[in-house]
Amino acid sequence: MTDMLRFVTEPRRTPDKRAPELRREDFEEIYAGFQERQAEAQASRCSQCGVPFCSSGCPLGNHIPDWLRLAAEGDLREAYELSTATSNMPEICGRICPQDRLCEGSCVIEQSGHGTVTIGAVEQYITDNAWKNGWVKPVTPKRERDQSVGIVGAGPAGLSAADQLRHLGYKITVYDRYDRAGGLMIYGIPGFKLEKDVVARRVQRLQDSGVEFVQNADVGGTLPFSELREKHDAILIATGVYKARDLSVPGAGSKGVIRALDYLTASNRKGLGDAVPDFDSGEMDARGKRVVVVGGGDTAMDCVRTAIRQDAASVTCLYRRDRENMPGSAREVLNAEEEGVVFRWLSNPKSVLGEAEALAGVRVARMRLGPPDQSGRQSPEEVPGEDADLDADMVIKALGFSPEDLPGAFGEPDLALTRWGTLKADPSSFETSLPGVFAAGDIVRGASLVVWAIHDGRKAAAGIHDFLRAGEMPHGVATVGEQSTRYDPRVQEPVAAK
Repeated sequence: MTDMLRFVTEPRRTPDKRAPELRREDFEEIYAGFQERQAEAQASRCSQCGVPFCSSGCPLGNHIPDWLRLAAEGDLREAYELSTATSNMPEICGRICPQDRLCEGSCVIEQSGHGTVTIGAVEQYITDNAWKNGWVKPVTPKRERDQSVGIVGAGPAGLSAADQLRHLGYKITVYDRYDRAGGLMIYGIPGFKLEKDVVARRVQRLQDSGVEFVQNADVGGTLPFSELREKHDAILIATGVYKARDLSVPGAGSKGVIRALDYLTASNRKGLGDAVPDFDSGEMDARGKRVVVVGGGDTAMDCVRTAIRQDAASVTCLYRRDRENMPGSAREVLNAEEEGVVFRWLSNPKSVLGEAEALAGVRVARMRLGPPDQSGRQSPEEVPGEDADLDADMVIKALGFSPEDLPGAFGEPDLALTRWGTLKADPSSFETSLPGVFAAGDIVRGASLVVWAIHDGRKAAAGIHDFLRAGEMPHGVATVGEQSTRYDPRVQEPVAAK
């Protein structure tokens, strides 16, 4: 029987982390991962509380106390089965979710002062062992269906929806603009947080399950969106948001001011062995340069830590609010500081210095936090007369992303948008204003976390299944589409929520 007070005598421990001076030299993951005894010991710290706030803090509603108990008892096969029942990529979430803001941040033990259970590390351990032991199998639907679904976008929302729908027996084709599937998990997130073979094996499993991938697909261009609608019985748009928000200060158009995603993509492609002219020319390579990154989210953290590994002369991060109000993961900030990144809190770029072809630095305004804005956060405001100049050879804009104009790009003017430019979708079915066309992930909710994209992909798959089943029903027969549904992969059908 599990000792529900084990957390009192067993201290919190995280996986071993490589020394900063070693991890600065490569793009390998910085955490070693738990060994068997370590994982069992940390999983046993779960108090099995009656109200699992960790589960409610997880966007996927993972059955965290249950698979922690199974891991503590050494029953990893059942722990994996339970973990994968609610998550299509548990080993990826275990690596890159900001657990400090989600499940671990909601842990009751943390509130008692004993240190949270290391949920993410155990989650990663469970599924990494499942892969090692051959428990992760291709999807084998109990029933093959004649209907097909086209998915536009091979990021986490599209891949999780493809997984769910393939379990239900649908023919799935995934169309993606890039030459590799995975979206930002391949080209945005650096290898020191998520090594690429971890994503590639998920894609390969879907291919082995019968999911077809069409890479380098110019949907809306050489491949008209209307053709996809004619070819498939339903469409899911899961393109993400890729339009970079700009830096609106004098000199922002100077050579050497680059977009975060362009920079990260160049670095990741180089690591994958691709020819990257912009990197080889030095434009996207931080080696020997004084780098300033503007932004405070996880993308900014990816940029500063990438620049360190490219042997930049110095790396400084500017954020207009203070540390406590930074949107990025606190764990990532700590890792960056260990690796040599300098943070300038309450700092905002005022202008880019130098000539159009010769970046020289950044003029930085000192900020303070004023009254709360509509979101409830204190608004940053400039402190007059406290400007400072920073030397810089490269400025990286990591200010977030906005949605592209999909109605225009896809030639679908009736595709409704929200006031933020994201696709308007029904909150329960995820169907858009176009019949049979659904949307999920960042293109609906705005730039967010991988775990939320997985959540949306699963929900959209249930909505698509309801839609397609309704088409199979005789006229007048009620369908489960009238109810709130969830999908349980163990029964292969949606189950009405209780």
